[in-house]
Amino acid sequence: MRYGLAGRLTGALALVLLMGSASTSSPVADAAMRGDAETVQSLVAQGEDVDTPQGDGMTALHWAAVNGSADIARVLLEAGADHSAVTRNGDYAPLHLAARRGSADVVELLLKAGADVQRRTSTGGVTALHMAAGSGDPATLQALLGAGANADVVEEAWGQTALMFAASAGHVPALRTLLEAGADPSVTSRVVSLPAQQAVDRAANQRRDEVLARFHEEAGSPVSWRPTPEQVQEAVKAAQEVQRSMAAVAAEPAEEREQVAGEEVVGFSGLVGTQGGLTALLHAVREGYSEASHLLLEGGADINQPSAGDGTSPILMATINGHFDLALELLDEGADPNLANDAGALPLFAAINTHWAPRSRYPQQLAFMNQQATYMEVMRRLLEAGADPNAQLSKHLWFMSYTFDLLSVDTRGATAFWRAAYATDVEAMKLLVEFGADPNIPTTKGAERRRRGPAGPDPSGLEPIPTGGPAVWPIHAASGVGYGEGFAGNAHRHVPEGWVPAVRYLVEELGADVNARDHNGYSPVHHAAARGDNELILYLVEKGADVTGVSRRGQTTVDMANGPVQRISPFPETIALLESLGAKNNNRCLSC
Repeated sequence: MRYGLAGRLTGALALVLLMGSASTSSPVADAAMRGDAETVQSLVAQGEDVDTPQGDGMTALHWAAVNGSADIARVLLEAGADHSAVTRNGDYAPLHLAARRGSADVVELLLKAGADVQRRTSTGGVTALHMAAGSGDPATLQALLGAGANADVVEEAWGQTALMFAASAGHVPALRTLLEAGADPSVTSRVVSLPAQQAVDRAANQRRDEVLARFHEEAGSPVSWRPTPEQVQEAVKAAQEVQRSMAAVAAEPAEEREQVAGEEVVGFSGLVGTQGGLTALLHAVREGYSEASHLLLEGGADINQPSAGDGTSPILMATINGHFDLALELLDEGADPNLANDAGALPLFAAINTHWAPRSRYPQQLAFMNQQATYMEVMRRLLEAGADPNAQLSKHLWFMSYTFDLLSVDTRGATAFWRAAYATDVEAMKLLVEFGADPNIPTTKGAERRRRGPAGPDPSGLEPIPTGGPAVWPIHAASGVGYGEGFAGNAHRHVPEGWVPAVRYLVEELGADVNARDHNGYSPVHHAAARGDNELILYLVEKGADVTGVSRRGQTTVDMANGPVQRISPFPETIALLESLGAKNNNRCLSC
């Protein structure tokens, strides 16, 4: 998802080239592949067919384009070589490969011979102009544009323009050439609804399985049955027909984005919602290309134009991806710090969230580690520019921990202050309070999906919390929310040894309630117990915390220290401490 079509095309093209191999049946192509101009000339003089391809469809002219060999290309074209021949994989014509090489000389020879500048590959439906933009060679771009290439032509997979290809790679001269040719920086790539796309994929997979099941049944349903290659091909074709017939379902109009953002989301695909819809500026900003970004702004790009997918603005895109220096440059250029995306995220929240990004099975970005500006500097500058310190997320951020979420925390409703508390980051909390942050805003409760623990009446004795009501308060975030409900200890990142200082700040300077209960009925002691944090437990008790409270799932504080989740080991010293303070041990260790 991050590298987009340009990266996939590189891989596809590499496959095409790797499949090329010397063969005695295509001597001219073999010689051109080696760059042997003398042999090519000799074979042409002997009357060898210049268009005989190798096994993958690569002709001599293709190899001249790949190698940027203008002399060989000239000899071949004079001998009548077919400039419209395409490879078996991807339908690459010589012009595509010459443009990808950035060989302006070969491109000009092919165009002069009549090569179709509008021709598309079957891999993504790209044109030579896209290839040239990816290579970054301005002379190649000028040759193609001069031959009638549309500066705003879009490829078929994601609807990306050549300007986007150049921006994704940070090719400043190529960007300048395209802008001077009239390329429109406001064009956005295609928007796709991930839930709808998954529905299409499920339908296609179901159709594939139905076809295979029919073959299995026709064979008498033996246990050892395996489909033949022809049967597999037929099943795949049936699935592809379903995908083609339902293609429009996955394309979501931009005007419907606001409606989708307000609906209850289900699962990871629901959190992501819509994707795509990036401008060239967003492509450049995502990769941290400062010079390219400023050139696009000079060329008319709107500094505040959000993506048509999830509404991410350029400054938010920069901050999410850890390009703090570029984010501040955009702020100085007039970027609005209060443009939220569909999840309600602002650059202020993204700055601290990026710095304390949880560990995950998918690698988190690390660009922030190479910036001149720290996350604290970014936060202060944003606040000074009028960023709202109390803005709340409207849904959990999908990129916090991706699909393998170990946090067991729903951050909808979270503010930047809450995020700072979750990171036990006292300095960030103090900065936010300095600029008017409300330290008493909790996250909001989502709809119940399933109930864990004992069935029947709520044993906590607490009043029920409705959907949309208060969920997790900052003091719970700072004491270890999620540790007793999953595997947050494997993912959560925070200030080292920051638990007690963070809770002390919340209690002693901001008046947080040590007996506050979250939506699941857990108190700060419950969360501290789940981590085996005796120091924090003793501090909370000193400040009046009740260790005898019971959660809505019937768990005492001792139960939280006693392996409440499988593969979470008990903390014997914490169990003993809490028992000595009067807490009940129900002996419900799930790891014992």
